[in-house]
Amino acid sequence: MPKKVRQWFCVLALCVLSNAYGLTPDQAKAIAVGEGDARIDALRTAIVGADERTVQFIQALSDDAVKLVADKPVIVKGDKAIDPVSGIETSLPDTAEDVMNNNRMRGELDSALATLKLLSPDVAVRTQAIKTLQGEVDESKLPMLEKAFAQEVVLELKDRLGLLRAAVLVSSSDKARRLSSTDTGKRLEAAKLLADSSQAATKTLLIERLQVETQPQVKVALQISLGRVESRLAWGDRLGAIFSGISLGSILLLVALGLAITYGLMGVINMAHGELMMIGAYATYVVQGLFQKYLPGAFDWDLLASVPVAFLASALVGAALERSVIRFLYGRPLETLLATWGISLMLMQLVRTIFGAQNVGVENPSWMSGGVQLMGNLSLPYNRLVIVGFAIAVLAGVWFLIEKTRLGLFVRGVTQNRPIASCMGVNTARIDTYAFALGSGIAGLAGCALSQVGNVGPDLGQGYIVDSFMVVVLGGVGQLAGTVYAALGLGILNKFLEGWTGAVLAKIAVLVFIIIFIQKRPQGIFAMKGRSAEA
Repeated sequence: MPKKVRQWFCVLALCVLSNAYGLTPDQAKAIAVGEGDARIDALRTAIVGADERTVQFIQALSDDAVKLVADKPVIVKGDKAIDPVSGIETSLPDTAEDVMNNNRMRGELDSALATLKLLSPDVAVRTQAIKTLQGEVDESKLPMLEKAFAQEVVLELKDRLGLLRAAVLVSSSDKARRLSSTDTGKRLEAAKLLADSSQAATKTLLIERLQVETQPQVKVALQISLGRVESRLAWGDRLGAIFSGISLGSILLLVALGLAITYGLMGVINMAHGELMMIGAYATYVVQGLFQKYLPGAFDWDLLASVPVAFLASALVGAALERSVIRFLYGRPLETLLATWGISLMLMQLVRTIFGAQNVGVENPSWMSGGVQLMGNLSLPYNRLVIVGFAIAVLAGVWFLIEKTRLGLFVRGVTQNRPIASCMGVNTARIDTYAFALGSGIAGLAGCALSQVGNVGPDLGQGYIVDSFMVVVLGGVGQLAGTVYAALGLGILNKFLEGWTGAVLAKIAVLVFIIIFIQKRPQGIFAMKGRSAEA
């Protein structure tokens, strides 16, 4: 058992339960052996007055570290058998049998441990325990909830414990208590308190209580609370859709930024753009494998090392593609489209040959795991937040490169008027290679980001190539600002439509919208200005 866990177990035993009693052999056997309902009842009874040995026994059951020796449960530690009541160690015989826990029993064990952790001195442990218990509390946990509520000093946690306590009180099943005036007052107060909840489980509880509640004043309070909870959940759904749209938009932005250079500025219809993303994703996968093998202690930093590797891998492939194929097809869009489409098929087959046809997984570093819980039904995953920030950083870098650097000036000059740029001494062939490599490298960065939200496979880029072209065309060819607006707009629009129509119909609706928009405004959101606009 981890040291930290042992510490709070000890504190729990010493300072929380003054009326605690020792675990008895009959209790231990009842919890470990028998029918499911009987075991659960015994477990719920045991946690009311749990001492340290009870907690250790429940933890061992949860960890599948309990066996039966002569029909008596023992805690297994290595080759030793520890009596859960006395703590005496003996050798573990070969005849020991496993204690079987089904999913329901595992849930009860986790819930029991979470209930006990409500009294932990560690704020983080208590916070996680409250989160675990949301939607899973019942009358058996009321004594522990009352003690935890009375002892809690953190106001936010106390409020959340109050909501858990209210959920138990309002659903009291004891008929004699329910009909008493005192209990009616408690349930009325509890019903009012539940109005502050933002949990979907609270909505379900309130609906269930409305169907069986007989006291008129309590029923009215339940209806008011239900309306407020539903309103809060609706806002959570709306905000969740907006964040999902921004997250999808940031991914589309990363995908489309590279295309905004190769197609928007250079006029090259690159159907292999998705495969350049795929190369960046596989580069991330390779770097992760190298870190796992050679630098396991620095595994959390593999993603930072993957960013330049993904960029360079895709940029080098893009430069080779421009030098060997694209250079000879400038001004011939149909031939360029067909050639790059054939190259995309070749790249996919090459990846299948090297890495296999099956998808591979790229693990998130620890600092990208989890999320921020803003509401009961609204959580912002860290990996999505990082991708949004990464997209902003890449956008800022591309803007600075195109608008404020010598290379960006040359790229803009060559794309707007190649003969004049050549007369001014610009090596247009080299600039073409640099620009195409830049766009390809940004596609690699998009692949690196996509590896953190899904599996990596040979056909990774196929699902984004059409969307990325739509973003570039909708935003305005050659306009970075238009690309940003189009990506975020399409992402949010798509997510809102998914909630009403489903994913497939939402895609169709977005496509129809883009077709109509382009018919009315062929230049996109932002029209190109200058002489190039008339070309």
